[in-house]
Amino acid sequence: MSDTAVRVSDAVKTYGEGEAAVTALRGVTADFAAGRFTAIMGPSGSGKSTLLHCMAGLDSLNSGTVHLGETELGSLSDKDLTILRRDQVGFVFQAFNLVSTLSAQDNILLPLAIAGEKPDQEWYDEVIEAVGLGDRLTHRPSELSGGQQQRVAAARALVTRPKIVFADEPSGNLDSRSGAELLDFMRHAVDNFGQTIVMVTHDPFAASHADRVIFLDDGHIVSELHDPSAEEILDMMKTLGD
Repeated sequence: MSDTAVRVSDAVKTYGEGEAAVTALRGVTADFAAGRFTAIMGPSGSGKSTLLHCMAGLDSLNSGTVHLGETELGSLSDKDLTILRRDQVGFVFQAFNLVSTLSAQDNILLPLAIAGEKPDQEWYDEVIEAVGLGDRLTHRPSELSGGQQQRVAAARALVTRPKIVFADEPSGNLDSRSGAELLDFMRHAVDNFGQTIVMVTHDPFAASHADRVIFLDDGHIVSELHDPSAEEILDMMKTLGD
């Protein structure tokens, strides 16, 4: 895999038509490095979630391109795009999206089960140890705390060894302790597993776990910081429109 996990070029995304049209992305160009943790921030309506969804193949651009590795997403059929998302991409959303009738273990293994594949046991054990869920694997989501449920979701995203994990406000529904544990795990996945993570967040503390923070405003990338503190991120956010 090249040093660039995702490349976005001249990305334009508009919702609606005519006078009701809203342009969420206005010619965004950016590279996201493999094996690194990148956060995307910006005011409400800045385009950050739209950018994430287009990079993940959950939404399509009006113009411009997204390359995941060497693959241009716009060139794929719906079927091939579904296969690419299944085989190469992991997702962690603000809503945990767990299946209530399945145990934690079965939720974690669900992407592999759907693909008809068996887990790499050594990798599975490493992921379970990293998220600290070894004694909760037989529990259903209703028997787990919010933080534990989100760690199940994070383990599910990693168990397929995806090329990239996209996270959309992953700590948004968690208390501060659970959120910190999840973010520490994501940092651990980058540092120790070489995982690539791109995360949308509005939280300076969450973004301070990233190697790089990109700031969007009104559909444009307006700035970025490297290895920033929460205070530096907060200062940058104060300069952006709301």
